[in-house]
Amino acid sequence: MYNVQGKWALITGAARGIGRLTALFMAEKGCNLILHSRDLRHTEGLLAEVKAKGVQAVTVAAELNDLDAVARILDEIDALNVDVDIVLNNAGLQVAYRTAYFETPVSDYLTSFNVNTIAPAMICYHFMPKMIARGHGRILNTTSGIRLEPQQAGYSASKAALDKITIDLGSTVEGTDVMINLTDPGWCRTDLGGSHAPNAPESAIPGIVAGVFADDQKSGRFLGAQNFAGMTIEEAVEKVHRDFDSPYEK
Repeated sequence: MYNVQGKWALITGAARGIGRLTALFMAEKGCNLILHSRDLRHTEGLLAEVKAKGVQAVTVAAELNDLDAVARILDEIDALNVDVDIVLNNAGLQVAYRTAYFETPVSDYLTSFNVNTIAPAMICYHFMPKMIARGHGRILNTTSGIRLEPQQAGYSASKAALDKITIDLGSTVEGTDVMINLTDPGWCRTDLGGSHAPNAPESAIPGIVAGVFADDQKSGRFLGAQNFAGMTIEEAVEKVHRDFDSPYEK
């Protein structure tokens, strides 16, 4: 398995839900953390929790709908003078559920694409070349299984675009120890998923990070977290290696 101990991971949307659970899990595995949220106050408690597990951690804040703010936190992270070997683009936004979907406003698309597509792409473009230069690294972009729901058109279209970006980038590093894959927690009872979702947030662990620990040099895969519910991380990685192939022609 990919050894995360002592490495640095950036987790966007770390303040709550799946992001928070992911941060705690990675800290337990000895991974140092850069915790992103929209407001530094949102990660104060989490920062203390992960540091108590013996890892180093810092917080950064940016509204991902503000692309200038995204650029600023990338500069802020560079100023830390640490190698970011793991990127977990967890943050996402579902702007609205439009029952009158033929009246979907343009703003749904603009906001959704900024937060769910362009900001993660900026982060990938910033850190992936550095990973390639070092010869190793992991990126997981969080997508969604939502389909055939025009009521959520902005959200689902922005995630589909992120899928395309991820798969295309993955083709450039296939067969190397820089791996970029897709993950999806499934429909969980989080602020985004709502109270009627069938899955507890905890069910996304460890599957949501299985692609970090995999070391089979394959990219562009969809590693839905619910495929690994109830497993140890070792079992999850074994399943990734055995059952999930990259989408590229051999």
